[in-house]
Amino acid sequence: MLDGNLRDNIKKGFRVKVIQKADQKTGNLTEGVVREILTKSKIHPHGIKVLLENGKIGRVKEIVDVSINKQ
Repeated sequence: MLDGNLRDNIKKGFRVKVIQKADQKTGNLTEGVVREILTKSKIHPHGIKVLLENGKIGRVKEIVDVSINKQ
């Protein structure tokens, strides 16, 4: 399983589960496809911040699928 704390493990088009700021206390994860990687550093201890295709922003907690969907 790939580590969501390493920027090199995350690419546009990957399906991931993120934790949004509002869900930090509950731990609820949101699943979506990465549109853009927002964190500039190579490593972040709380997860790399990404923008999902549905417009939501969160830190990657899980990488679900690494096959990139080209449409």
